[in-house]
Amino acid sequence: MLGRFPIVLRLPRGILRGSSCRRGLSAMAGGDEEGPLGDFFEYMERLRNYERSGVPRGAGTDSDDGFDLGRMRRLLRRLGDPHAHFPAVHIAGTKGKGSTAAFLSNIMREQGYNVGCYSSPHLLTIRERISVGNDGGPVPVRLLSDLFDQAKEAIDESIESENGALTHFEVFTALSFLLFSRENVDIAIVEAGLGGARDATNVIQSTELAASVITTVGSEHLAALGGSLQSIAIAKSGIIKQGRPVVIGGPFSADIEQIIRDRAFLTQSPVISACDPGIKSITKCVDWDNGKPYQCCDISIKISNDMPLSIELCDVNLQLLGDHQRQNAVTASCTALCLRNLGWDISEASIQAGLEETQLAGRSQILTQEEALVLGLDGASTVLIDGAHTEASAKTLSNMIESIRPEGPLALVVGMANDKAHFAFAEQLLAGSRPDVVLLTEASIAGGASRAMPALLLKEIWMAAARDLGINCVDIGTISGAEAQERIANLAASSSSFAGKPMVMIGCQDDTTPFSCNLIRAASQLILESRGSDDPSPGLVCVTGSLHLVASVLQHLERH
Repeated sequence: MLGRFPIVLRLPRGILRGSSCRRGLSAMAGGDEEGPLGDFFEYMERLRNYERSGVPRGAGTDSDDGFDLGRMRRLLRRLGDPHAHFPAVHIAGTKGKGSTAAFLSNIMREQGYNVGCYSSPHLLTIRERISVGNDGGPVPVRLLSDLFDQAKEAIDESIESENGALTHFEVFTALSFLLFSRENVDIAIVEAGLGGARDATNVIQSTELAASVITTVGSEHLAALGGSLQSIAIAKSGIIKQGRPVVIGGPFSADIEQIIRDRAFLTQSPVISACDPGIKSITKCVDWDNGKPYQCCDISIKISNDMPLSIELCDVNLQLLGDHQRQNAVTASCTALCLRNLGWDISEASIQAGLEETQLAGRSQILTQEEALVLGLDGASTVLIDGAHTEASAKTLSNMIESIRPEGPLALVVGMANDKAHFAFAEQLLAGSRPDVVLLTEASIAGGASRAMPALLLKEIWMAAARDLGINCVDIGTISGAEAQERIANLAASSSSFAGKPMVMIGCQDDTTPFSCNLIRAASQLILESRGSDDPSPGLVCVTGSLHLVASVLQHLERH
């Protein structure tokens, strides 16, 4: 039989003792961050960081090649086992886990719970990975600094005893659990970093687990997770714990879903599917409010299988766009209803309000007119930034662009890491809402230039993808973003059509030129010049291919 939640799991002792007062959350990373956190950043930089160097083959599998969860448990033991002091929802998935975590966190905050949320990666500051309290913003500088100062001795001892093997992700995950314990969170929403079974977050035991969630299974990090979709599904299903319910998002292919259900059967875990026949969701329209798009949805959940769930939500205005985000909202709603079934007080009003309040920087984010002006655009073009970097996410982005741009010129500014499926990514974006202009750049990738795909090589790939799809394209050479308006106009006039047929203009920055937001302005000028003054349709410039590229845009806005 399932245990009832919420339960009291706080046993503060030793290093766990400290103030539990709730503090206001500070703004995003700014000039004040480097002072109090300087020592912390320097310390963390010395740790092995697989987000920069790349994850070793098989590291996320439950095998001899997998990460050693034992050292994570030993570190947490030195810190007083903070992860055992609060109930948690553990979320894994190739795509959608960040959005689902954000949706669920906001639902619980709307209900008045003190919520801890741990997610990755971050855009501007590592503090974004941890939020605590009712605000949902990044953990405050001083709170993180004080926490590190108090935990440093125990971490030092652990690093020494593990012969330096502790990683950046393991230490930061441990600090997040320690903070959640100290701040007496009512519940923690914990997003797995890689896979599930051997992820550092997978130290949560069935006694602390309220529910696990698996959003999707895709081919990202294929080598690290065993080389097949089946091995990835096995890795992610490792977060399912004995007797605790699991919510599966999907849609999944039959064989992948069976792998997850087989694991749930072995652990006697009730399964709630967000693709259950009793669930209906629809986007009724996409509209705009104060310069921001939203999708108006109806969500109906009526499940009578392992765990009966029911809710009717009408006119849910989601700020996160696309069918995939509606599905993530359904998954989060199923999880909230699952928690309610376990004894948590969660109203339908809180579920709807939490869904509607959720937004994520760099994910289908439309910049405001003021932000576009900072980038040098005069209002003639809208700017969309999205960290899509896989074939599947490119298809999703293409569909989303079509929903918010029924007409008008389109430009893509793309930069990617060198280990992505560049050709498939390009084909998805070219085959959908066909762009008028594509400008390739070199994204600043974690790990340095060795992991960034050169802009010139990206351009060759996009030209080949266009030809493969039978799309007329023209190579416009290199664009720095600093060109005079007259040159942009001449370039557009000479390249936008050939023999009366529309052409996709494809250019790139010189490989010696780092990405500059001037490239966004140049892309806007190119599409507007190519359409001519007789076409009043506003343009859309989409910056995509990497969260690091998106972060560069947000950093520029922060500075200005």
